[in-house]
Amino acid sequence: MRRSFMPFLALVLVLHFYIGIRLLPAMGLGVLGVAVGVLLLIVSALLVPLGLGAPGMRWRRRWAEPLTWAALIAMGYFSSLLVLTFLRDLLLLGMKLFNAMTPLLVHDSAVAVPLAALAVTLVGFVNARRVARVVKVDVPIANLPPSLEGYKIAQISDIHVGPTIKRAYLNAIVNRVNALKADSIAITGDLVDGSVRRLAPHTEPLRRLAARDGVFFVTGNHEYYSGAEEWIVELRRLGLTVLMNEHVVRKRSGAALMIAGVADYTAHNFNPAHRSDPHAAAAGAGDEVQVRILLAHQPRSAEAAAQAGYHLQLSGHTHGGQFFPWNLFVPLQQPFVAGLNRVRDMWVYISRGTGYWGPPKRFGAPSEITLLRLVPA
Repeated sequence: MRRSFMPFLALVLVLHFYIGIRLLPAMGLGVLGVAVGVLLLIVSALLVPLGLGAPGMRWRRRWAEPLTWAALIAMGYFSSLLVLTFLRDLLLLGMKLFNAMTPLLVHDSAVAVPLAALAVTLVGFVNARRVARVVKVDVPIANLPPSLEGYKIAQISDIHVGPTIKRAYLNAIVNRVNALKADSIAITGDLVDGSVRRLAPHTEPLRRLAARDGVFFVTGNHEYYSGAEEWIVELRRLGLTVLMNEHVVRKRSGAALMIAGVADYTAHNFNPAHRSDPHAAAAGAGDEVQVRILLAHQPRSAEAAAQAGYHLQLSGHTHGGQFFPWNLFVPLQQPFVAGLNRVRDMWVYISRGTGYWGPPKRFGAPSEITLLRLVPA
């Protein structure tokens, strides 16, 4: 085990100890019950780190998949269990300050925490594993040419094909997207969590995506964790147009619409030649273009995109927080969490993601396939 991993493992063990010491004695389980509880916490403490390392697992095939599932579900359950344990302690502290603490409250709240965490995990699992629903969004564009009114873009993002998202899951997404009959399809990054060698059979359904003006892809940060250069080649082989700080122009009855794309906001940390540049992506478009659309994985690209004169930016990355309390931390890194937002004269739409990352769990942040329609402002 790498030395750099030891501090994280120690932290996980400490947090599990905190949960155990705060809940088990108060639950009145008896010696046997406490022993079982301790054993379950130890198993969880060992599984959680495995969940974080799931995309890079190299174990024998017959053990890798079930252990991956167990580790990622344990990670999701642990997250809710930790948060609810902490919130219970805050509740008990408040009750103690107001002299309202009772033995019954201590016992019942200790029992309620793991049950509530289990309920959230089960509901979150169902939400994560179902095929994402279609979210329809009208985007008002000033001076929109009549021939571009109603132009439809289907956006999918953050699918994370990898440890628990495989071919069948992606195939269902492709079927639903194709049924929308969009003018163009945009995939705004974080498509994969793993190498081309391991995941190529599972991304093959992308070949079936079809739209009149094309299927476009931009890299997300997870592509760079997974070998971005190889994935760019593979996705082009599947028929996708990968936009690396470049654009295409599509025309409707004399009106011109530009779809541009940039590499991930952090791409230069992995490959300096991939530095994200919204200005470069629009270079040479000309004055004939009346509508300018940018595909950029992270919302953080919005400021530069607005300066470059785009009308609409499509992004992902945030997952809408995926499940509580991570939605509270998204604003620390990104200007927006989800939905349609404004940066000066430009709209920014942030998808909550079409798949999920890590634990198969979505709670309070449903996955989505977005159908955006351009309408006059």
